[in-house]
Amino acid sequence: MNITRENIDELNAVVKVDIAKEDYSSKVEKVLKDYRKNANIPGFRKGHVPMGMVKKQYGKAVLVDEVNKLLQDALNKYLTEEKLDVLGNPLPKEQENFDWDSETYTFEFELGLSPQFEVSLDNKEPITHYKIVAGDEMIENQVKTIQKQYGKLVSKETAEEGDQVTGTFKNEEEGIDARATLPLDKIKGKKNKDKFIGAKAGDVIKLKTKGLFEDEHDLMEFLQVEHDKAHDLDVEVEFTVSEVNQQELADLDQELFDKLFGKGEVTSVTELKEKIKEDAAKQFEQQSDQQLLNDVTEMLIENTSFDLPKEFLQKWIQTAGEKELSAEEAKEEYEKSEKGLRFQLIEGKLIAEHDLQVKFEDLKAFAKERIKEQMAQFGQMNPDDKELDDIAARILSRQDEVKRLSEQLMNQKLLELYKEKVNLKEKEVTYEEFVKEVYQ
Repeated sequence: MNITRENIDELNAVVKVDIAKEDYSSKVEKVLKDYRKNANIPGFRKGHVPMGMVKKQYGKAVLVDEVNKLLQDALNKYLTEEKLDVLGNPLPKEQENFDWDSETYTFEFELGLSPQFEVSLDNKEPITHYKIVAGDEMIENQVKTIQKQYGKLVSKETAEEGDQVTGTFKNEEEGIDARATLPLDKIKGKKNKDKFIGAKAGDVIKLKTKGLFEDEHDLMEFLQVEHDKAHDLDVEVEFTVSEVNQQELADLDQELFDKLFGKGEVTSVTELKEKIKEDAAKQFEQQSDQQLLNDVTEMLIENTSFDLPKEFLQKWIQTAGEKELSAEEAKEEYEKSEKGLRFQLIEGKLIAEHDLQVKFEDLKAFAKERIKEQMAQFGQMNPDDKELDDIAARILSRQDEVKRLSEQLMNQKLLELYKEKVNLKEKEVTYEEFVKEVYQ
């Protein structure tokens, strides 16, 4: 067997593989002998079928199969030994008048080669690293939410603004018969709200569903209708009041603080607000880091210039999926994915140059931290190490989870690299300011 390569240019090459009879003949003979042992052909005892008949019936198919196996193994070995960094997969070149009856074969493959380039993390224009904090309004709203959550309902005779009204929505024609507890601040428009003010148990209120709530999705919850139906629902419903309650806010006292954070951890409203601010900052940190990743990615793509084997990649995309694409479809797909491919190459170079590795022990520790965070959300603040090890072992036994967590950990390592090497400027903003500045 002989393998040669012709470099067309820096990004394209053709590999030629010559296969002689001595490369495959022994393999073909062995397979045919095994076929002969097990062949069931009428008129012959098992294992006594003439070899000539076996070759006539199976010889060509076995030859093609064994030559293709040999070809793939040789090509993969060659690419590894030559340390060729290829994009996509080798594409076989079409050959006219190819003859399987010949004893020697020549195959040619097109290769798309990865470009040579340098990546620099030295950006002249600093990238904004947002430090997102909770503003005064958000903190006050969170305090009110806590007071409502830990407060109690007090029964009333008649409804006033801010109360909760429990009752049943009905419309026989639409099959609506839904009991609901309705906070009046969810009702949209003064005209609709006024219908509830002064209402008492036994009253029947007629309402139009269109524009009834501030949030259209509330129709799904309170009237128990499907999403598609709720979007266009415009009918009259009757709401029969069964009870009226006032939400009495919980006192901001030591009993509430201890219930929320543990005994003595918070002792005043000022400390409560600081705690809310700290917790919010931790939650916002993930959004801040994700935005930094996005912005550094854009900077690297913009500042790192290199060519790609465009025509080769479009040809490869045509045949890479389950369904073969037309040349026009492949071109469109390439244009959509080119930016992502460029960053994959940049990212790969950064990972190699800075020796960023995902080791199993690091992955296990990372998985345990994620598990602890999830358990904390359900009030399990101090799980023991054995429990964490057992859960992590179950998660890491699944290949899809290993892949997902490995990608997250590598992103974390890249983020640490960017924070160390990239020219950043920190900017403190409230969450509302962040949303306005970044997303609008």
